[in-house]
Amino acid sequence: MIERFWRSLKYNEIYLYEYNSPRETRQGVERYIHLHNHYLPHQSLQNHTPAAVYNRDVVLSSTCE
Repeated sequence: MIERFWRSLKYNEIYLYEYNSPRETRQGVERYIHLHNHYLPHQSLQNHTPAAVYNRDVVLSSTCE
């Protein structure tokens, strides 16, 4: 799972923008992480955001019955 996150970060943020300083790079990465955690639904989380699952705003249903 973490490999997918790093790939998404690289291709959706880092490779798209030309940063002029380490500060800009950090701000871009922070912006992407916020987007990833709060606004992008994840298939592995039953199309919920990581923040919603972490904050227990939603409860994931079990696939094993």
